[in-house]
Amino acid sequence: MTSRPIELGIFKSYDIRGTYSDELDERVAEMIGRAFVDHVGPSAVAIGRDMRESSKPLFEAFARGVMTQGADVVDLGLTSTDELYFAVGKFGYPAGAMITASHNPKQYNGFKLCREGAIALSAETGVFAIRDIVARGAFKPAGRRGTMTSRDAMPDFVEHCLSFIDLDTIRPLRIAIDCGNGMGGLIVPAIFKRLPVEVIPLYFELDGSFPNHPASPIEPENMADLQRAVRESKADLGAAFDGDADRVFITDEHGELVGGDMVTALVADMLLRSHPGATILYNLICSRGVPELIAKRGGVGVRTRVGHSIIKAVMRERDAVFGGEHSGHFYFRDHYFADSGLIALLVVLELISREKKPVSELLAPLDRRFRSGEINSRVVDVPKKLEDLVGAYADAEIDRLDGVTIQYPDWWFNVRPSNTEPLLRLNVEADSRDLLETKRDEILKIIRG
Repeated sequence: MTSRPIELGIFKSYDIRGTYSDELDERVAEMIGRAFVDHVGPSAVAIGRDMRESSKPLFEAFARGVMTQGADVVDLGLTSTDELYFAVGKFGYPAGAMITASHNPKQYNGFKLCREGAIALSAETGVFAIRDIVARGAFKPAGRRGTMTSRDAMPDFVEHCLSFIDLDTIRPLRIAIDCGNGMGGLIVPAIFKRLPVEVIPLYFELDGSFPNHPASPIEPENMADLQRAVRESKADLGAAFDGDADRVFITDEHGELVGGDMVTALVADMLLRSHPGATILYNLICSRGVPELIAKRGGVGVRTRVGHSIIKAVMRERDAVFGGEHSGHFYFRDHYFADSGLIALLVVLELISREKKPVSELLAPLDRRFRSGEINSRVVDVPKKLEDLVGAYADAEIDRLDGVTIQYPDWWFNVRPSNTEPLLRLNVEADSRDLLETKRDEILKIIRG
């Protein structure tokens, strides 16, 4: 084991993540396990892990740290992140940890940590406190050594996911699913053997070296194989999961990419039928089509800042039935306010089954505007650039919920700073392509000028 200094930069806003084994090795993992118990104080920790080659040794080290500090370990084995959240919530464990680097390349690994009720830890609610304990290297004395038991949560998790839909409504659809050699390859077959759906599988083999493409479906190039499979097989839709299978991205029946905000609208459409008048959250990057759909269906739309710890907190405050982000994260009240791409996909399948319409037809009235996608610009003085933009569009409706949002009747944009770099992130939406391109270029000239 190395005794080099600990790389404290692995402690991020929402998780712990770094390269194995130069930034994150077994020594550091054991210390994180000890610090997690010291900070949260649980009697037991449920631990799941993904299929990365480093996940098993990191699990063993983290578990050793947890037990050294007197807490018991429940080994869930290979799981998806949404299954870990489910297990913590369903079985009443006082804490949970998922060993994964999600969509990152194979050399990365890390930890997603949560408290009781699957309440995720963020920088402000525990990750940085754990970092500081690790940095000090001073741990509380434990009166006992914890024990380890194993549990297979998969059967209960399958039942839980299927409880979100009416199984009798699902039509004999054909869908292509790309698991990217990630954890979806384990859970997807267990779910779909219960449904009258033909699955065209892509990369279901668990392989942490990601031999086909990165398990990061938010990048359009990683969706190319799925798009081709949808077109060649004449599938009703395509779905791709990231490495730990908590996010999903879909295509329509033509293989065209569907934005996360449009999936938010589709899921909201279905859930408002069974939860009339419910509160639905959407982040402020989502298209105006999302709140329009929520209002049309009689729901209460609540606009939020970007970020899962923020959305989960607001969902609990408002008792929101659902929340969605443009980034492919979809949160469900009845999933312990945690995210699950798999549940979102099942709800969309029920919607297209009930409506007997293809995805493109369901999206047509919602997805009628033009969006830039997120454009990042490195700037020297972030606050000054934000004020320059406010001054340039002083006649607009302006708010500062997250960065600056500037709205006009036929177009709007949001610019928000990165949490970790001197970057501004721009998203623009307009009612026509010409207007989008004109305003995008106009705004970028101010930001980069």
